[in-house]
Amino acid sequence: MTNQSSAKALDGGWGWVIVVASFLCQFLAYGSPMSVGVLYPEWLDTFGQGKGMTAWVGSLVSGIGLIASPICSACVTNFGARPVTVFSGVVVSGGLMLSAFAPNVQFLIFSYGIVVGMGCGLVYAATVTITCQYFDKHRGLALGIITTGTSVGGFVCATFQQVLVELYGLEGCLLIMGALALNIMACGGPMRPMNFPQYFLKQKAALERTTELKKDTHHEKPPIKEESINKNTLSVEKGLTVSDTKDPLSSENSFLGRSSFVKIIKNNKYTYSKYIDMTAELLQDRVFVALCMAIFLFDIGAFPPVLFMEDVARSSGHSDGTCIVPLVSIVAFMTGVGKLVLGILTDCWIYDWTESYDLAFFFSGACVLLAGFSLLLAALPCWDKLKEDHSRPDIKYTSNCDKVASVA
Repeated sequence: MTNQSSAKALDGGWGWVIVVASFLCQFLAYGSPMSVGVLYPEWLDTFGQGKGMTAWVGSLVSGIGLIASPICSACVTNFGARPVTVFSGVVVSGGLMLSAFAPNVQFLIFSYGIVVGMGCGLVYAATVTITCQYFDKHRGLALGIITTGTSVGGFVCATFQQVLVELYGLEGCLLIMGALALNIMACGGPMRPMNFPQYFLKQKAALERTTELKKDTHHEKPPIKEESINKNTLSVEKGLTVSDTKDPLSSENSFLGRSSFVKIIKNNKYTYSKYIDMTAELLQDRVFVALCMAIFLFDIGAFPPVLFMEDVARSSGHSDGTCIVPLVSIVAFMTGVGKLVLGILTDCWIYDWTESYDLAFFFSGACVLLAGFSLLLAALPCWDKLKEDHSRPDIKYTSNCDKVASVA
């Protein structure tokens, strides 16, 4: 697409098709990982290993995609969102189906934790990138809608996986979820790129150079140097034929291919070294380091409740595992509402009002502090003591006590 047609395509038209496709991709990819708390007790019962070892499965599937995000972003930049989405569908589906045949937790750590986690990271990078290309004014709303797909997937798949486990067992549940994840490949079809990916442009430029080189060699025959003649005569004297020598055109093309490959490596090396230098400079800023630590601590504190909630409810006797709507679904629903509201507030772009991002960061920090304070307040043991005092029946003393005493 040209720049003029790209500008016309922004914030509407085919962009909303991209939003629907990206929403479905995140729904299908993150449905099982976001509701892994439902599978966690089943894995404990099936394999009988420690809770710490089994918890690695859910932790890795959540963290691998984030840790490998630079690799996932580089794949999208070089190959485009559509091929990466199709490939990620194969990865997510393959990881889920492999997990159905897992003989132990260690195999699950690889198949579900690493493979599915990497596929989810690829899906997230591809869908966010293609959505940002198609939206400018309504980008916050579009991103809010597609990222809500992870929460909706967790809300729906928590109940769905519980039903599948009851009907077909743990293996059948994972096989069916893997089969459904193959639809990610179909969702990648509408992701028409606004701009050609870098890998395609590099290959096109290399092909054009090769074509021009062939034309030049056909029009003008290169003169034969004396050195080549001496080499050929020397090879004949050693018992070799002239046909054993390489064609100058093929050797030149192979050298061109090697040099272009080396050039690509050098360019990427410079880009990544520059990125590392910029990151090192940012890490010297105390405010940026504090922000990274806050996000790190927030992620550590936010994920364990989702993973262990169902097992805690069973262990404490509050749930027998047959509830219609699992507890994970309620958390996923509230997460989705929060993402959608955040996307709408982003389009209000606070910066346009105040010409500063300070208010946006203050608002985000206040929400996190309010959430933490509310959780701390609700978890205080004094509320349980008050509840016990209110539930204790009042003892009424009557004159019957005198009659009992007289009989005794």
